[in-house]
Amino acid sequence: MSSDLFQIGASGTRAYRAAMGAISENIANASTAGYSRRTVTTRESALSSSSMVLYKSQVAFGGVEVQSVNRANDPYLDAAARMTGQALASANQRLQFQTDIETALNDDTLGVGQQLSGMYGAVTQLAANPTDPSLRTNVLFGIEQVVTAFNQSAHDLEGVQTAITSNAQAAVSGLNSALEELGRINANLLRSQPGTANQAQLLDSRDQALSQITSKLDVNIAFGASGTAQISYNGTQVVQGKDVTTFDVTAATDGTLSLSLGGAATTAPASGSLGGLFQSATVASQRLASLDALAAQFTTDINTWHSQGLTNANAAGGPLVSGTTAADLTKVITNIADLATKSSDGTLNGNLNNISSIRGTGGVEAGWTALVAANANLLAGTKAEQTAAETRDTQARQARENVSGVDLDMEAADLLRIQQAYSGCAKIIQVARETFDAIMQIL
Repeated sequence: MSSDLFQIGASGTRAYRAAMGAISENIANASTAGYSRRTVTTRESALSSSSMVLYKSQVAFGGVEVQSVNRANDPYLDAAARMTGQALASANQRLQFQTDIETALNDDTLGVGQQLSGMYGAVTQLAANPTDPSLRTNVLFGIEQVVTAFNQSAHDLEGVQTAITSNAQAAVSGLNSALEELGRINANLLRSQPGTANQAQLLDSRDQALSQITSKLDVNIAFGASGTAQISYNGTQVVQGKDVTTFDVTAATDGTLSLSLGGAATTAPASGSLGGLFQSATVASQRLASLDALAAQFTTDINTWHSQGLTNANAAGGPLVSGTTAADLTKVITNIADLATKSSDGTLNGNLNNISSIRGTGGVEAGWTALVAANANLLAGTKAEQTAAETRDTQARQARENVSGVDLDMEAADLLRIQQAYSGCAKIIQVARETFDAIMQIL
């Protein structure tokens, strides 16, 4: 009898020691991202008697044993959190770089729009006194300021494109690392024993790798044996067991990005941080192309207008600026005497008064205003989308945390309960020892 009591007490202490270990791990990882709360399930332990010819085989109660280490999680909530995290990552990237694009399309006092207005104002002032050297100098300075503004916006947009490309390359590198980590986790999961602490840790690592992957790219996930995860993208297998195919990203001359999988071109991502970066690269390329078109129009308009006038020496007006893009736009005339202020009929300010012909609704000023407005509208929409995505992600993560997160108050209560059960098992061992001692004394 005492030996049975020893067995029951000892098995209880072992089981509850494992339960206390799980609680301790929960408390230690209460703030660890991606950690799922652990619980220990116990079951009755049966002991088989010896099957000798003179004895009847039987099964007796042998105390308690650990059945499994359980991991608190909800696959649906995990998937929802991955989805909202993916949308938020895309919105964050687009918000960041569309804000940078707006900054590059500078619309303050040093921007193209206000510098154009300043240049046209200087021409209007010169029309009132076309022979004034200081006013002529102001016109040339105004042209130079417009050229500088175009150059600066182009340089800033190119800087945005460089940053987008760099971020995309870093994101792909992180994506490939997460894919390779998932392959290693899959291999370990296939070797792990179900219901063990090791498997629970591997499943936490798997979910963390999946979160990293989906935050960057809109992949498809399928779960297999032992909790392994298989990844595919655009119908192509990316992670199959421990086998992994990696991605690569390249930038075209216009700054747009392209994605390849295993060396073969594949479709551009629609979501995740890479999706946001790809879309930002396209927008930046479009804005730079629009800026270049305005710079080319400015060159054509201002030179055409100037060629219609005459200098004080009755020479035809030469080009004021040269260049076909915003980056290579350059002021050509440096001598105020080369300004063609007269009209062909000899009116001293005749050509200056004709400057209004290039300031209509189809002019560069109107084009610049439309460009800035289009980007502002896109940015406003992205801000609203990012705010909504952040709210949804917070809610999804909180819902998952309510299931898999660690509540320290609950852990403290469980720890007290388990400690009391452990003390009870220790008491059983003590009673068994006392019983055994009493029997020995009788004998």
